[in-house]
Amino acid sequence: MSTELAEKIRRLIRQQGPLGIAEYMALCLGDPEHGYYITRDPLGAAGDFTTAPEISQMFGEILGAWLAYAWQRGGAPRPVRLVELGPGRGTLTADILRVFRRVPGLSDAVSVHMVETSPVLRARQKEALARFDVAVAWHDGLADIPDDRPLLLVANEFFDALPIRQYVRQGDIWQERAVGLGPDGALAFGLGSGRLDNGPAAPDGTILELCPAGDAVMAEIAGRIRRHGGGALVVDYGHERSAPGETLQAMRGHAFADPLAEPGEADLTAHVDFGALRRRAEAEGAQTHGPLTQGRFLLDLGLLQRAGQLGAGKDAAAQEAIRAAVERLAGPDQMGNLFKVLALTAPGIAAALPPFAPARPEEQGSTT
Repeated sequence: MSTELAEKIRRLIRQQGPLGIAEYMALCLGDPEHGYYITRDPLGAAGDFTTAPEISQMFGEILGAWLAYAWQRGGAPRPVRLVELGPGRGTLTADILRVFRRVPGLSDAVSVHMVETSPVLRARQKEALARFDVAVAWHDGLADIPDDRPLLLVANEFFDALPIRQYVRQGDIWQERAVGLGPDGALAFGLGSGRLDNGPAAPDGTILELCPAGDAVMAEIAGRIRRHGGGALVVDYGHERSAPGETLQAMRGHAFADPLAEPGEADLTAHVDFGALRRRAEAEGAQTHGPLTQGRFLLDLGLLQRAGQLGAGKDAAAQEAIRAAVERLAGPDQMGNLFKVLALTAPGIAAALPPFAPARPEEQGSTT
């Protein structure tokens, strides 16, 4: 089935030639009229996917506790900005703010900044945060937030939705992959005119993914933390070490879909290269911690203990729901191993911020 956005993309291709994967993703997700994130709330059982904050309050509480501890270790600066990139329904920020209420001095010091382009989701976020006595502002991008004070920043499933570029190894060169028109006029993958210089050696046909947009956002985060202090948590699905391979995917109705089938009607994402994010953050002068698997991060910071507290005195059905949430968040065959957590702090913060302690001798050289 064709969509209005598919027709718009076909017209662009006929006028300008094939679109790079980054341009195609940007249109599918952010077109002002028909973009996926502009026109709907994609979360929950009735949507296309469910994120960790929607699974259980325990996820946001643990992230909030880590950010609060990083704030204390950094000298408890006042004032400080709590920033969430891609904040969904506002559930994660609401859970973090509930934790901040329990930390002396933090609630009074913090203002909230939501980086969100979707008018639909902004409305949901306003509802979620209405009960908190805190100043909240919305921004189209991180660059719109004044660069004048420490950040406590969280980005959960944000980097995976940033547009990527793909390159295909063709003999001695890396040729950019693009979206064009097949013989029947349908959208089809092909090769564009762009090339990548200084790419790694690889067999013909190998696909390499790069995310210039993610690189730029990480540089902005790391630079601000280096200049003003604070901390950041990046949580997403992806790989710890940079390596070739294709990970572009579409999700619709909680199932994988064809990325070209119905532009604007499915979520498009790619696995996050945490190695590249870590290198960029360090190049900008921030101190990095991890990445760790999400399962280890949550379990080491008390997920099971918090689950026990929430389940105490509850009936069997409620306790089973909490147990299922723990398994989904931290189980190795669910989100526990696929999702990673990368932390940033200002230089000089001890590298052993829990749970990012130095590896024990038997763990040296291990991977997550």
